[in-house]
Amino acid sequence: MELFSAYPLHWIIGLIVALIVTGMIAGVMAGLLGVGGGIVIVPVLFHLFSLLGVDEAVRMHQAVGTSLATIIPTSIMSARAHYAKGSLDPSILKRLLPGVILGVIIGGLLSSLFSGAVLMGLFATIALLVALNMFRRQSKVLGKGLPGPLGSGVLGTFIGGVSTLMGIGGGTLSVPTLSTLGTPMHLAVGTGAALGLVISLPGTVSFLLSGLGEPNLLPGSIGYVNLLGFAAIVPATMLCAPVGARLAHSMDASKLKKIFAIFLLFTALRMFYDLFTGS
Repeated sequence: MELFSAYPLHWIIGLIVALIVTGMIAGVMAGLLGVGGGIVIVPVLFHLFSLLGVDEAVRMHQAVGTSLATIIPTSIMSARAHYAKGSLDPSILKRLLPGVILGVIIGGLLSSLFSGAVLMGLFATIALLVALNMFRRQSKVLGKGLPGPLGSGVLGTFIGGVSTLMGIGGGTLSVPTLSTLGTPMHLAVGTGAALGLVISLPGTVSFLLSGLGEPNLLPGSIGYVNLLGFAAIVPATMLCAPVGARLAHSMDASKLKKIFAIFLLFTALRMFYDLFTGS
């Protein structure tokens, strides 16, 4: 535990508290907006790991792998809550599933080949696009339901592959996509929450295996999955995901979406800054 021995006890306690708060926010966001929580967890873990002095070569991989692990229980709680309220469409899930699984496999294979800088650039780019989309008052509807089997397969592969590389649950990409294709928002959010489990479970295994034997990882890590981060974040996300799902059915989330968009915009710009300055 030499990496932690350089910090006083109150600093470690503060770190754990920060992880718990992160989990609470991520859980509410997962239930409310169907974004899986990873879009919050990854940047927070990345900056916390930076403060801890984790090697830059594995920092982003650790943030992504740990985030994917935390999404497994979060997505289960969120999807169950949405299904109970009738806001999860199994037919949409069934059509996207083959492509999503293929995308997760591709993303998992690429994760071991991509550097931390590539993963950071990908996350920053997608976060920026998602933030700009959230600032829009209303998304344009470009269709009436999913395309045919080939089109649905391509969409699913893109969602699964990019989500795995980013360490997010899939809702960040699937919710705006389904909404643009004419799916009611409540169904899009609930279905996005269910996709989180399909993406996060094999994605976690991939990052766990690809990180085995890597030097300079945080103590308490199995591969790229850090167990301290997992243990601190998961209880909070599981507690708060159903709260977010209930809020989704009782409030107008437009203002919250704008606040979240500002957070994403700041995160993306900060990651681009770190990427191009090498800090």
